Amino acid sequence: MLNTATKSEAPGTEQELTDGFHLVIDALKLNGINTIYNVPGIPITDLGRMAQAAGIRVISFRHEQNAGYAAGIAGYLTKKPGVCLTVSAPGFLNGLTALAHATTNCYPMILVSGSSEREIVDLQQGDYEEMDQLAIAKPLCKAAYRVLHAQDIGIGFARAIRAAVSGRPGGVYLDLPAKLFGQVMSADAGRKSLVKVIDAAPAQIPSPASVKRALDVLKSAKRPLIILGKGAAYAQADEEIKNFVEKSGVPFLPMSMAKGLLPDTHPQCAGAARSTVLKESEVVLLIGARLNWLLSHGKGKSWGEAPKKFIQVDIEPREMDSNVEIVAPVVGDIGSVVSAFNQAMGAGWTAPPAEWTKAISSKREENVAKMAPKLMNNKSPMDYHGALGVLKNVIKEYPEAILVNEGANTLDLARGVIDMYRPRKRLDVGTWGVMGIGMGQAIAAALETGHPVLAVEGDSAFGFSGMEVETICRYNLPICVVIFNNDGIYRGTDVNGANADPATTVFVKGARYDKMMEAFGGIGVNATSPDELKRAVNEAMKSGKPTLINAVIDPAAGSESGRIGNLNPQSVLQKKK
Repeated sequence: MLNTATKSEAPGTEQELTDGFHLVIDALKLNGINTIYNVPGIPITDLGRMAQAAGIRVISFRHEQNAGYAAGIAGYLTKKPGVCLTVSAPGFLNGLTALAHATTNCYPMILVSGSSEREIVDLQQGDYEEMDQLAIAKPLCKAAYRVLHAQDIGIGFARAIRAAVSGRPGGVYLDLPAKLFGQVMSADAGRKSLVKVIDAAPAQIPSPASVKRALDVLKSAKRPLIILGKGAAYAQADEEIKNFVEKSGVPFLPMSMAKGLLPDTHPQCAGAARSTVLKESEVVLLIGARLNWLLSHGKGKSWGEAPKKFIQVDIEPREMDSNVEIVAPVVGDIGSVVSAFNQAMGAGWTAPPAEWTKAISSKREENVAKMAPKLMNNKSPMDYHGALGVLKNVIKEYPEAILVNEGANTLDLARGVIDMYRPRKRLDVGTWGVMGIGMGQAIAAALETGHPVLAVEGDSAFGFSGMEVETICRYNLPICVVIFNNDGIYRGTDVNGANADPATTVFVKGARYDKMMEAFGGIGVNATSPDELKRAVNEAMKSGKPTLINAVIDPAAGSESGRIGNLNPQSVLQKKK
C-alpha cells in the first residue's frame, strides 16, 4: 500500500499526498526489496527511519564500504539487487569501492546515495559535500542514473533494478539529490508513477548450433575438463548442472566460490588435482568462469605444453576470445544452456576414457593423503594447517553453514583444505582478490539465509572491517569470526633494520582481537592450539551467539603474498655498499 501524508489545501478540503521519501520506499517494496544496508546521515537519515517503520529491514553499519559489500553479496545470494544506502560525497565514495567490486564480480547491487543540490554543484559554488557523484560513478558500474523529480522515482528504481540483474549482472548507481525527498505530489499520481519490474532477467536461450558444436568438441576429447565458476553458482541451476556433470562423466574443477555446487568430495571433483588437470587436459569447458588472472588467462606454465581447445558458456558475447581462442562459444544464461546440453546429450553419451579419469582420481587421492597428517597436528602456537584441519571438520559437521574467507595465506590455504558440500556456501574475495569483504559479507549472509556463518579471517584482512563486530552484536547474528593471528601481514617476523619503527608488515605482538567482541557483549575466546580452537568453534556453532576467536598462529608461519607472490614486484638492484 502506498505510504501517504494528508495535507489540507483549503478550508474544508483535504487531498491525499505523498512525497519523495514515501515514493522511494514504495518503489522498493513494490519490487520485493525488503532489506537496505546503510550508514545513516545527511540527507538519508529519515529515509532509513521511515523505511524501517514501513516494514523494510534497515541494517546500519559502521562504514559504507562494509554496507556495500553486504549489499553486493546479498545480490549474489538472492539474485535480487542488494541495496546500499549512503550519504553524499565521502559516504558515496566509501560505498563506491563495493559498487565497483560488485560490477567486477557480476553481483546485482544498487548503490543509492543522497547528493547535494544540482544547481550549486554544477556551478561549483561549494555546497555541503559538493560532488558530481553521477559522473564519478559512471566508469565504475554497469549503469548510473539520477532522479530529479518525485514523479520519476518509480522509473528510476525500475531502470536500476533491470540494469542490475539483466544480462551479466552488476552494480548500478542511483543518485537522489536531497531536495527530491521533500517533493510533494498527489498520492494518486504517485501511485500511478510506480513501476513493478516484470521479467527483469529474461532467459537468454542459446542457439541450437552452438549447443551442438560445444557437445561435439567435448565428446571428441580424450582428456576433457569442466571448470565451474561463481557464475554457475549464481545461476541457481544446481540440479541441471549436477545432472550435466554426472551424465558427462567429465572431471570438474570448481573455482573457489563454485565449490559446493557438487560436493568437493564428489568422485569427479578434481580440486585436489588442480595442477594436473590444467596441464594435461586437452578440451576445457568453462561454465560461468572467465579466463582472467585466476586461471592464468588460459595460457602459460599453468596450462602445460599440450594445445588446448576451450568451450565457453557465458551470457556476455564479448567475453569470448578475450584471452585465447574459444572454439565453441555458447552465449546464453547458464540455466538455459546447461538445460539445453542435458536435452541434446541424449541417452548414449560416452564417458571420457577410464585412463584419464583414473589418473585424476589417483592424483587426487595421493594429494589428499599427503595433506592429511598436516591437518591433524596439534602444535601450539598453531600453524595454518593444524587450524584449518579443525575448521574443515566443522564445515563437514555443519554443511549448511556459510564460510566467509579472506586473507593471504588464510584464504589460499583454506580454499584448498576446507571441503564444501552445498552451493553458495563459500563466499570470499572474488575476482579482484580484495581485502575487507569479511564482516560485510558475513552479516549479509546471516541475514539473507538465516544460516550460521563461519568467517575465517587473516588478521590483516580483518582490520579492514573489524569494527563491524559491533554490528554483529547489535543485531545478535549467528556469526563466528575466527582470526588467524600471526602478528602481521603474511608473517609477523619481519624486522626493520633502518630505524626504530616496526617493519611495514608487522602488527602489535600478541594482540587479543577477542577482547573487541567482548567489549560489545559478544563472546571472545583466545585459542592457542587446535584442540582449543575446536572446542571454541563447536560451542559457537551450537549457541548461535556472536563469537570471535583469536586463533594464535606461529608468527613464522605463512609465505609472502600467499600463493600469488609472483604478482609482487621485486627489485633486481642490489643495495649499494
